[in-house]
Amino acid sequence: MEPSAVPTPPARRAPLHAEVRPILLVEDNPMDADLTLRALARRKLANPVLLARDGEQALAHLARWDAGEVPPLLILLDLKLPRIDGLEVLRQCKAHPRWQAIPVVVLTSSADDADIRAAYALGVNSYIVKPVDFDKFLEVAGHIELYWCALNELPR
Repeated sequence: MEPSAVPTPPARRAPLHAEVRPILLVEDNPMDADLTLRALARRKLANPVLLARDGEQALAHLARWDAGEVPPLLILLDLKLPRIDGLEVLRQCKAHPRWQAIPVVVLTSSADDADIRAAYALGVNSYIVKPVDFDKFLEVAGHIELYWCALNELPR
């Protein structure tokens, strides 16, 4: 071996926590979904954002993750969804033995105390009432990104 040559370690796959994992946005309102996607895009978020338009589509992701699709880093969940409501989506995510550790942030227009209590009782990690003002929403999106995508450590 030449003195300047350095052996290259064998290639190995990065651990799951080191991969750029998607964010799952569960939002049925097209205007709110667009607002959220634009806010996250303005933050130049490295994580791709997947969109589920109702609770049924959101829960279909559980089977895809079980089949080997990369699970999300974070789930942003609206509560008022067609087909299956957000609280049921939250209940099933937190009851799943493999995916219960995925952080779920409720991002909803509901400031109803009963919704907040129910979400926390089911294990939500954070509950955020959507700001109406776009600039304030950008600020909230920035806080979500910084905390959940950069600072928060997930189990390995």
